[in-house]
Formats: sequence, C-alpha cells, structure tokens
Amino acid sequence: MLKGKTALVTGSTSGIGLGIALTLARQGAHVVLNGFGDSEGPIKEVQEAGKDQATRVGYHGADMSKPADIEAMMAYIDKEFGGCDILVNNAGIQFVANVEDFPAEKWDAIIAINLSSAFHTMRLALPGMKQRQWGRIINIASTHGLVASAGKSAYVAAKHGLLGLTKSAALETAQLPVTVNAICPGWVLTPLVQKQIDARAQKEGLDPDEAKRQLLAEKQPSLQFTTPEELGALAVFLCSDAAINVRGQAWAMDGGWTAQ
Repeated sequence: MLKGKTALVTGSTSGIGLGIALTLARQGAHVVLNGFGDSEGPIKEVQEAGKDQATRVGYHGADMSKPADIEAMMAYIDKEFGGCDILVNNAGIQFVANVEDFPAEKWDAIIAINLSSAFHTMRLALPGMKQRQWGRIINIASTHGLVASAGKSAYVAAKHGLLGLTKSAALETAQLPVTVNAICPGWVLTPLVQKQIDARAQKEGLDPDEAKRQLLAEKQPSLQFTTPEELGALAVFLCSDAAINVRGQAWAMDGGWTAQ
C-alpha cells in the first residue's frame, strides 16, 4: 500500500518505534531508522520485514535534542531517498520526580526530545510533503498527552504540548493531501516498561506475571498491554486513503485507561 513512499521513524532502534518501522516496511515503504545503541540489528530486522517489497532501509544517528543534528538527518533523507513522505515522531525519554525535586537539566532534555524534536522534523518535512502533494505525520504521544500522573511533570507537559502541535499543524494542512495526527498509547511492553516490571517484582517479592498484572491494574482496565505491532497497524491505517479525513486527532490505544 505504501510502495514508493519513504518513512522516517525517530527513536526506532527498539520498542514502539521499531514495531512501527517493521509494519511500514511490510507495506512497502522505504524506512529510515533513528536512535541510539545498536543499529545493525534493527536495520536487518526491517530489511527482512520488507524484503518482498524491495524496501530500502537507511539509518541516521541524529541526537534528537539537537536541532543541527535533526537538520542533517532530514538533509540525508532528501539526498538519499528524495524526501520524507511519512514522518513518525516517536523519540522520547522519561524521568520521574516531583516538581520541586525535578532537575532542570532533565526537564530541558525531556522537552527537547519529546516535544521540540517533533517541531523540527515537522518544519523540515512539511515543505516537501506539500510540494509532492502527499504526506502523513504521526506523532506518538501517550495517554499522558490526555491525562496526568504524579511525578511525570516534564513528560506530561511535553506530551500535552505534542498534541497541541499536532492540532495546529492539522489545521494548517486541513485542505491539503497531508494529514497530521497523534497516537496515544497506554502501557506498551517495551524494554523500558519491562524494567519497571522487573523492579516491582524484585521490590515486592512478586512473580513476573503478578507484577505485570499489578502494573496494568493501576491504569489499564483491559489488563492487556498494547503491542508495538498494534500501534504499527494503526499507523498504517492513518497513512491510508481511508484516513484522509482523520485530522488533528489524538487516537488513544490504551485498554480503556482514558475512558475512566
């Protein structure tokens, strides 16, 4: 369905970003990965996922807290792939502390990576999308873009801001074949969340399954994790012709978290 399109997925060397990248590759999109840590493994995974579609896979290690790095990454995509047709802003970091104890440098880093980076990729991608008369921007927000949790002030502020950015850009492109939307996942079983489960199990002397159940029970009524593959399928839908009039939406995939 997406053959000939090029997708950039930030923060895609693991977790949600990698799941979305794999799903887009299976639909025929060329994919540019971004993230820290091992890149060779994720590149091979995405190549394998898109091998029947002759998918090309690129990688750029831009530090998403640095506008100059982001500009270099977008220039790389323009040169090597002819531009970015699908932009998935997924890069994010987390830190937990009460407001009065929150380190200023942690606040600045979270706002830079979770919010400002999306502004920079969008401002650089939109001119090409308008010129080519097709584009899809999908911002990976969170249930914390819709509701708050104690101790996560910077993350909550950034994700609320990301939804505001999504809505404004959607209005600016409302009459163009370019859509801007956000996905708001609840608990997703990523390596980061697995660490929280392991820590809970160790601290409270629980078996892993009970630690998972307790974590989910606090927020997510379905008691099921959302998977990266499910998020990827929603991203594919938002890229489809069927979603051309889905604009400026914050689509929750949270097992009922925000329905409470």
